Amino acid sequence: MKYALLAAVAVLSPTLVQAQTAPTPAAPKPAAKDAPTAVEGVTITSDSTAMRASIDRRSYSVANDLSAKTGSVADALRNIPSVEVDVQGNVSLRGDSNVTIMIDGKPSSQFTGEGKGDALQSMPADQIDRVEVMTNPSAAYRPDGTAGIINLITKRTQKPGTSGTARFNVDTLGRHNGGISATRRAGKLTLTGDASYRHEKQEGRQLIERSTLDAASGGYRVSTQASDADNTGGMTNLRGALDYDLDKSNRLSGELRFRRMDFNSDVRETYAARAASGAPSRAYVRDLLGEMRRDTGAASADWRRQFKGADHTLTTHVEYEITDFTRDFDALTRNTPGVDQYERVGMDVFQNRANLKVDYSKPLPKDVKLKTGLDFELASNAYKNRGASGPTAGGLIVDPNRTNVYDYDQDAYAAYVTYERPFGDFTVQGGLRAEQVQIDVNDVTHGATAQNDYFRVYPTLHTGYTLSQNQTLSANYSRRVQRPGAQDLHPYRVYLDPFNYRQGNPNLKPQITDSYELGWQYRKGQAYYLATAYFRDTRDSVTDVVSDLGGGVFLTSKANLGKSRAGGLELVANGRLSPKLTYNLSGNLFWNEIDAANLGFSGTRSGTALSGRANLNWQATPKDFFQLNAFTSGKRLTPQGYREPFKMVNLGYRRKVNDKLSFVMTAQDVLDDFSEVTVVDTPALRDRTRRSANVRSVFFGFSYAFGAGKPRPEQFDFNAGGPN
Repeated sequence: MKYALLAAVAVLSPTLVQAQTAPTPAAPKPAAKDAPTAVEGVTITSDSTAMRASIDRRSYSVANDLSAKTGSVADALRNIPSVEVDVQGNVSLRGDSNVTIMIDGKPSSQFTGEGKGDALQSMPADQIDRVEVMTNPSAAYRPDGTAGIINLITKRTQKPGTSGTARFNVDTLGRHNGGISATRRAGKLTLTGDASYRHEKQEGRQLIERSTLDAASGGYRVSTQASDADNTGGMTNLRGALDYDLDKSNRLSGELRFRRMDFNSDVRETYAARAASGAPSRAYVRDLLGEMRRDTGAASADWRRQFKGADHTLTTHVEYEITDFTRDFDALTRNTPGVDQYERVGMDVFQNRANLKVDYSKPLPKDVKLKTGLDFELASNAYKNRGASGPTAGGLIVDPNRTNVYDYDQDAYAAYVTYERPFGDFTVQGGLRAEQVQIDVNDVTHGATAQNDYFRVYPTLHTGYTLSQNQTLSANYSRRVQRPGAQDLHPYRVYLDPFNYRQGNPNLKPQITDSYELGWQYRKGQAYYLATAYFRDTRDSVTDVVSDLGGGVFLTSKANLGKSRAGGLELVANGRLSPKLTYNLSGNLFWNEIDAANLGFSGTRSGTALSGRANLNWQATPKDFFQLNAFTSGKRLTPQGYREPFKMVNLGYRRKVNDKLSFVMTAQDVLDDFSEVTVVDTPALRDRTRRSANVRSVFFGFSYAFGAGKPRPEQFDFNAGGPN
């Protein structure tokens, strides 16, 4: 019934895609000293630079990132300052993995839950024009994600007539990807469409080495678990959209999107354990064949009303999204000692998400800007775990410990207001967002239900000061929240393998973070330098906790930390070494402190780490472009241990044949050492897990532009495809 309301609104009020994007920025003023710094507008614009910034966000072009031409969104994000992406595709901002990822300012279910890393590694990056990073978003944005928001802005064109691009890439390991994008613009009507497919062959490896304390002898039981996985499949992306201008003041829009991710897996696991005395105690070899499919479809309708005067707009957005996820695998375990065991395990997830958003922006006297709006989202999730086992493949019996039906609903009703006013060279914007959240949990199998309703407000403050034509200062504050996910709250013990289980915690509280930033920015021509000092104060942080259930079986569960703090200094530099050679450097000196006394740890743990990235671009000739990029992460503390640094080096080359055709070659992970290592180090448990994949590859591809008009140059260009 609750979706019928939004469906009726969609019929009565067609809307324009405008959800959670910044208003149209005013044209930059040539007089720098007496021009106030805009909080939501753009303060840096250029047709040939890689970054623009405002007080509440930084926007990075991927137009000249050759990794984005042949790779995935995860590959493109690895070259963005402040962002880290591990070997599984999981994203973090300044060391915090609680990141909200949007597309064109709109949330999507595919970037939530355990499958979000897979989605980022499968989505082609050549559809992305630029990446917006908001570590302290304003109140106009949802407070979800304590680290902030990463907004993926897709490519758009404003050229009249019919135009588009076709592209195809293939690598030395048999992977390939390609697609076509087209636009038809005639009079009041604009039609756009994208279709792409990405075929992947992923080889994943994992090694877990564990030692657990044997209380009786005082020695340690040792086990080793290794797995090799071959995953083959792909991802299909389809999108169609239209914009129709009723008149100079009203525009209607509609969009349909569909994404399918479909993979088959072939996995072999080996396990061996020894008692504290050193004698072998248990071993097995486990072969698994599995398949996974995730379909996400969405429809949206929008209306934009432009009133008299700049930045005086009313926008309305209605969207409905469905996600259907299925995963199944068959397994044969050969135990030593013991008998063989056959298994069939599966999981089904069905998600509905409906969103209604209304934004109103109005300029007031004395350059004051007022913005307010409503944001309602209704989300429903249905989970079904299936499991059966037996001594033969034809004699499987349903296992009640692996079979469960679980429903989770979360509805959020929000209203916000922001007020911005300049005082000469100083500009201040204050914001407040109020949210009512209603959560219903229903473990259908066990007849257990629970509710968690709460009301909270989230203040924000953004300030900017123009020092000179080339320098600005900023100071920001925001309160952010990380709500536990559906599976985080479910107390059902999920079977992963014979010695590993995962379980949620219905008593989890939302994680609250107060985030502070001080920034300095210098810009002259194509060179810019940024320095940002930041501090985060977090309470009730949600974290994984590994415990020993006995007999070599381990459980990973969720818990709230008492509190944690983090801070650091981030530096970014971009410039030109010569007429043909440019560089981009960034580094992050990071400190964090964890207080896990409520989890049984005495005192606090703290540490520092240094991460960074470097990009070097060489325009050897007008038609030949070379690129080198590299990054390294720093060591990160966890409540029970730490994560070791990881790094990668990539190379790229582009040959421009003419204005329409270009060829690209990229070499990813040329040193072949990209991997992730996490360590748990407690008196009773020592665990070292190493994960790696066949990231190393060489891609060859081309891009061809067709249609009317001169194609858009492949450069760092923000004047086309930007937010309305």
